[in-house]
Amino acid sequence: MSFLIRPATPADVPAVLAMIRELAEFERLTHLVQNTEAMLHDTLFGERPTVECVVGVEGDAPVAFALFFHNYSTFVGRRGLYLEDVYVRPVGRGKGYGGALVRHLARLAQQRGCGRFEWTVLDWNENAIGFYRGLGADVLPDWRICRVTGDALARLAAS
Repeated sequence: MSFLIRPATPADVPAVLAMIRELAEFERLTHLVQNTEAMLHDTLFGERPTVECVVGVEGDAPVAFALFFHNYSTFVGRRGLYLEDVYVRPVGRGKGYGGALVRHLARLAQQRGCGRFEWTVLDWNENAIGFYRGLGADVLPDWRICRVTGDALARLAAS
């Protein structure tokens, strides 16, 4: 089978959302998924898109995706590319598709003049950590994600 990486289209939204849910299940985070097809469509293709997505297609079937957006480094003085999620369905694993998606985004980051290409990985996911290190990524031990959501976000905004 041939593997092709291409920008997601509106027709890909149901498949991408299904893979987001599969990823959440793998990461044991299904309780956090609130996304819907309408929300994802608006985020990717609405009046003011905030993220981009590429899909990996084997034959005619989407088997992988990478969702990303630009951030900015005040230290580097340039925007960066942030990989929010990359996922390969079990049928596509072990074929190099995940690496192909990450390399595709690295090339895109270079083409766009980005100073960084970053993402996070769960500390318990040793397979992913090894995979990313194998691609040349540094897993930074000194940084922790800070997050405010829901009621805590409302309280912070009101204070």
